[in-house]
Amino acid sequence: MHFRSLLAGAAALALLSTPIPAAEYLGGAVMSTDIGGQMVLTDANGMTLYIFDKDEPGVSNCYETCAEKWPPLFADDAAMAEGDFSIVERTDGTRMWAYKDMPLYYWVEDINPGDTTGDGVGGVWHLAVE
Repeated sequence: MHFRSLLAGAAALALLSTPIPAAEYLGGAVMSTDIGGQMVLTDANGMTLYIFDKDEPGVSNCYETCAEKWPPLFADDAAMAEGDFSIVERTDGTRMWAYKDMPLYYWVEDINPGDTTGDGVGGVWHLAVE
């Protein structure tokens, strides 16, 4: 019986540590998720999204090596702006999502949903917070 209690406790702890989406946007492609007490934008799989201080509203300045480490949240050709989410046309011909006109990116070193290891990198990368 004690073993079952331990398993139940471990399962409950796992549920508490898993980020839980609070709101969905763009048909569920982007979510607002409580991570460490902040409402952070994530993709549908719970992977954290970031903004870059060197971008300008509606303009991505992250290409080549930068984009290898910070992959854009790409938008397909049929995607259309919705609410606070807009489309940024990149100089390489691709399109990416932006939140309040700031382009959205992933960080390659985030491995699991809810990871935020990219926050503060180089002093210019930050969580995309709602």
